[in-house]
Amino acid sequence: MTFQPTFDFAQQMDAQDPLRHFREQYLFPQHQGQNGLYFCGNSLGLQPKKARVFLEEELHRWSELGVEGHFEGELPWTQYHKALAPASAHIVGAQEDEVIIMNTLSVNLHLMMVSFYRPTTQRFKIIMEAGAFPSDQYAVESQVRWHGFDPAEAIVEVAPRPGEALLHTEDILAAIAQHGEQTALVLFAGLNYFTGQVYDMPAITEAGHRVGAYVGFDLAHAAGNVLLNLHDWEVDFAVWCTYKYINSGPGALSGTFVHTKHGHNPQIPRFAGWWGHNEERRFLMEKGFDPIPGAAGWQLSNAPIFAFAPMKASHDLFMEATMPALRAKSEKLTAYLEYLIDLINAEKNRFEIITPRDPAQRGAQLSLLTGPEGKQLFDYIAQNGVICDWRENNLPGEKGGKAGVIRFAPAPMYNSFEDVWKLVELLKNFDS
Repeated sequence: MTFQPTFDFAQQMDAQDPLRHFREQYLFPQHQGQNGLYFCGNSLGLQPKKARVFLEEELHRWSELGVEGHFEGELPWTQYHKALAPASAHIVGAQEDEVIIMNTLSVNLHLMMVSFYRPTTQRFKIIMEAGAFPSDQYAVESQVRWHGFDPAEAIVEVAPRPGEALLHTEDILAAIAQHGEQTALVLFAGLNYFTGQVYDMPAITEAGHRVGAYVGFDLAHAAGNVLLNLHDWEVDFAVWCTYKYINSGPGALSGTFVHTKHGHNPQIPRFAGWWGHNEERRFLMEKGFDPIPGAAGWQLSNAPIFAFAPMKASHDLFMEATMPALRAKSEKLTAYLEYLIDLINAEKNRFEIITPRDPAQRGAQLSLLTGPEGKQLFDYIAQNGVICDWRENNLPGEKGGKAGVIRFAPAPMYNSFEDVWKLVELLKNFDS
C-alpha cells in the first residue's frame, strides 16, 4: 500500500484498523501522565486488564473452597490447563492435543531433548544457528556433554556469510545435507531474536527429516508473532515462552508442542511426572507410568494456577483477535515503521535495518544497527517515553564493528500507527 509520512495519515490508519479496540484491553507504562510508547513486546508484552480479574477470581476460589478448588467450580484447577489448549493450538497451528502449557522454556527444551536427542556414536550432531539465544546455546551444550560428546564436534552452527547479518536458507539446508548421516537433531529458532529474521521452518523440517534427524524449534520470538503451522509442517517438537508477544506476564509458563505422531507413542523415552500420568488413575498412586496421549503426557507436576490465570486473560484475546488478522496488521505496522525510517535515511544515512526487507521473512520487529551514538540515541528516546530494547552488537565480521542494535517491536495487539509515527519523530529529531 502507499504510505504517507504525516500524523493525519497515521490516525487514519488507526481509524480503519479492525483490531484497534484490543489496545484498550491492555495497561501501558506511563510517561508524563500519558501512555508511553511501548515497543518491547519482543521481551515482555503488556498486561491485559483482565489478568488481575482472573487472578483475583482464583484467589477468591482458594479462600472459599480450599483444596476442593481442584475439583469444584466452573473451571476446576485440575482442568485449568485444558482451557488454554484451544488458543495455544491456534497460535502455533496445531491440534489441541499436540500442545500443553507447563514449566518454563528452558525446562521444556531440556525435556524435549530428553525425548528427541538420543545420540549414538554414528548419529550425534545437533545443527543450529550461530548466535542463538543463550537458552538454546546452554541447553544444547549441556545435553551434548551429558551424553559424553564434545560440543566442538557435536554442535554444528550455521553462520551468516562474511559481511552479512542474515542466514541464507540454502546454507542451512546445505549444512543439514552435509552432516546428514551424523545428525541426530536439527534445532533452530523460528525467528532470530537479534535480527528478527524468520527462518524457513517447513524447508528446514523437510531437510532434517530427509536425513533421518528429528527437527525442533524454539518459538520464543515467533509464537504470537508470525503465522505457524506446526502440525502440517510435521515439526517433531517446539517450545515457546508466553511472556513476549503472548502477553502472559513476566516469567510466564511455557508452551510445548509434540506432533501427534510422537504424542500418541507411549514408548518414546521421557522424564515422567504424575501430572502426565493417565488422568483416570492419577490419584491411585500406583507404580508404572502410563502417559496421557498427546503433549500432556510430558507434564511433570500440577500447574501453578496463579500463573495460569493471567495467561487465560491473554489467550482469550488471541482467540478473539485471531492470528491471521494480527499478522495482517503486523505486516502493515512494521512496513510503516520501515517506510518512515527509510525517509530519514534518504536525507542522511543514519540507521541500518538488519531485519529482512521481505515481510515474509520477518515478524513484528525491526533491528537497527547503530553507529557510535547508538547507546546515546537509546537513552534519548527512553527519556522521552519510549520503551524498547538495546543489545550489544554480537554480529560477526565487519558488521560487528558498530556500536549496537536497537530492537523495535510494534506489536499488533496493542500498538498503533500513531505510536510508530511518534517514535520516528523522536528518531528524526535526535541530535548526537
